[in-house]
Order: sequence, then C-alpha cells, then structure tokens
Amino acid sequence: MDIHELNTAVVRAKAATYVGGGAKMPSCRRGSHDLSWSDGDWHYLDSYFGGTDFLGQEVLWRAGEPVWSMNYYGHVSRPDLIDAARAGETIKAALSAMYAEGRFLGGFDWTGPHGRYRDRSEGNAACFRGQEVIEVGGVRAYALDYFGGLVKP
Repeated sequence: MDIHELNTAVVRAKAATYVGGGAKMPSCRRGSHDLSWSDGDWHYLDSYFGGTDFLGQEVLWRAGEPVWSMNYYGHVSRPDLIDAARAGETIKAALSAMYAEGRFLGGFDWTGPHGRYRDRSEGNAACFRGQEVIEVGGVRAYALDYFGGLVKP
C-alpha cells in the first residue's frame, strides 16, 4: 500500500464527511451515527456512538477490502468551559484547516472563538496514535484519543 495514496484517500474521506457536513447514512448498528464517502475503488465509513462523549471507528476499504482503520474516544471534561456544540465547531474548523494542508496527522495548532485546538500524534497513516485537545483559557476542556493504521489479512 502506497502511504501517500492512502493518506490522500483518508484526508479526502474525512474532509467530505464529519468536517464537510456529509450526508448521514442509516445506522449500521443500533444507535450509531454513520457517515459514508465513496470515490471509485475507495469506500469509507465513520460510525460512532454518543454526542458530548463519544466513541467511534473509521474504516477505509479499497476494491471491497478493508485496508485502514482508526478508533477514537472523545469527551468534554469541563462542560462549564465548553459545550458539545462549541467543541464541534472548533474541531470542524481546525480539522478543515489541517485537511487543507493535505494531512490528518502531525502537530497542529489552531485558535478560534471557543478555544485553542491542539493535535499531537506519532507515526504515519500505516500505524499511528495521537490526541486532540481543546483548551479554554489555558484549561483542557475537551480531549480525544485516537489510534489506527493499516489493516492486513
């Protein structure tokens, strides 16, 4: 698997779904929120549970075979500083800026009206882990841990 090609497909899929306001799909599991993207041989599904606190998995298929996946858990730890709507606005704006750079991993900082977004990760699309946080007034109010990489038979 060419890592550059994989990274490009992941960024395109992510930008078109959660961040891009992609159409929601029918739930594939009871209670899940599902967002899907397809282009040629590529197909992507982001399926998560919850809202303010949430858990999910993203999977990318190529020619019908799963090739990449990422799991994540995020939560608002200080609802007195940020609510789910403001956290979502901050995340979407920050990730839009990062995806515009053609990437979804690596150090990234962005400041908006509801706080400072920071993303730190290690590895590349083949194998990675990281965390995104939102700080409000220098206090961590939201965090999401994520990890994933290639899926091999």
